[in-house]
Amino acid sequence: MKIALTDRVKGYIFAFIAVIAVSNVYIFSKAALNEASLAQFGVYWFAFGFLWNILFAIHQKKLPAIKSFKRNQYLLLVVLGILEIAGTSFFFLAIHTIPNPAVVSFIGNVNPVFVTILGFIFLRERFNIPELIGMSLALLGAFIISYRGSDVLKNLFIEGTDYMVLSGFIYSFSTIIAKKNVKRLGPSIMALSRTFHLFTFSLIALLILGQSFAISGKALLNIFIGSGLGPFLTSLAGYQALKYIEAGRSSVLGSSKGLFVMIGAFFYFGTLPEAHQIWGGLISISGVLLISLGKLKLNKKEKPL
Repeated sequence: MKIALTDRVKGYIFAFIAVIAVSNVYIFSKAALNEASLAQFGVYWFAFGFLWNILFAIHQKKLPAIKSFKRNQYLLLVVLGILEIAGTSFFFLAIHTIPNPAVVSFIGNVNPVFVTILGFIFLRERFNIPELIGMSLALLGAFIISYRGSDVLKNLFIEGTDYMVLSGFIYSFSTIIAKKNVKRLGPSIMALSRTFHLFTFSLIALLILGQSFAISGKALLNIFIGSGLGPFLTSLAGYQALKYIEAGRSSVLGSSKGLFVMIGAFFYFGTLPEAHQIWGGLISISGVLLISLGKLKLNKKEKPL
């Protein structure tokens, strides 16, 4: 007997799959970046990601749809590609710079704040008092996590915090544009375009820097596993989620990833964040959950009787 799922339930399922997948991305990418440069990492990571995506697109018979795209659809893919290059570059710079990947994930809880604000501006998604409190808590948590205790501005936060904040801000624009156009472009084509742009950028960077294509077998294995979870499963599930639920809801569910990353980092690297960073992470998660509850309350009010 088939169980009928509502669009909202489908959206949450896809969003949760994306959360689990991206949580492992932090672990495997950190392990690979410990042994490879950013350019080397990017070439192999997104080459594998492009392979997984194109095989899936062929299986789903989505490639012929590209031929019927209009000029503005191609332009949208290029714009999204450029945003993804910038956002992803800063993201992996943060992973490379900050010792514990769980800390990177906790700082990333500011992303729903950006998405909520931009959703209000561009998608006319309203927000209320619980969401406002939640945004404040998410920002407070990020401050506690990244605060280093110095009274000198340039040393106020741990190194790499600026990369993660910039990444979140850029990703928020990408999420809003993707939300508005996911049905026109299709999740498979969007994920394929993303990995193509990122692979091309990484390859150009590697050639310009004159770096070698040779990396260790261990780094290649971590990239192979992580790329299946990252450029393929995270992107595809994330875009699928945007078909069924609001951009803010999709990002909100990502708040729990920090806990998965922390557990994974402990077993993989044997490290935990400092006590104040864990507390800051929990505060930021509670803030993101408040944003979620605020959106649920708002949606219930807007439902017709």
